[in-house]
Amino acid sequence: MTRGNVDSRRKRNRCFLYIAAGIILQTIIILLFVIFVMRIKTPKVRLDSVAVDSLTANSSPSSPSFKVQINALVTVKNKNFGHYKFEGSKVTFSYKGTAVGDGTIAKAKAKAKKTKKINVTVSLNSNKVSSHSQLSSDLSSGNLTLTAYAKLDGKVHLFKVIKKKKSASLNCTVHVDTKAKVVHVLTCK
Repeated sequence: MTRGNVDSRRKRNRCFLYIAAGIILQTIIILLFVIFVMRIKTPKVRLDSVAVDSLTANSSPSSPSFKVQINALVTVKNKNFGHYKFEGSKVTFSYKGTAVGDGTIAKAKAKAKKTKKINVTVSLNSNKVSSHSQLSSDLSSGNLTLTAYAKLDGKVHLFKVIKKKKSASLNCTVHVDTKAKVVHVLTCK
């Protein structure tokens, strides 16, 4: 074998080695990109704040009732690298499992890595609550416990190419102080 053949063989082997290293490096970069960037997470929906605009309560044992006008701030936190476009929905407030009012969450879009804030006004009344419930004792104690539930159905759009359906749900407990007419505890799961 001549010196020229050995040198050309070494150059050829080195070239194949560089090509193989480049392919392996590209595969690792694509794999890391898919693992960390393309992972689609479910957005989080929460009640950020609830303000009581008006409240009237009757705690008499014969006919207990309440009528509340509240202004709730619903937040949709999107942790994805693409925007979350969701359809319109309802947030339902209930007392001991009985729906007492609902508000409309408008169709919107939460941008990538941002939180979308939506104001919802809800009128609540106790017309559907049975008279044999604990409503009279709750109103006379000054603590009205309500639960809020909503489900947002939408799609996460990544790079305008990938669209993945995701449903986010809101499940919160609101404790209204009927004497001070304020919300004193707001917890979300």
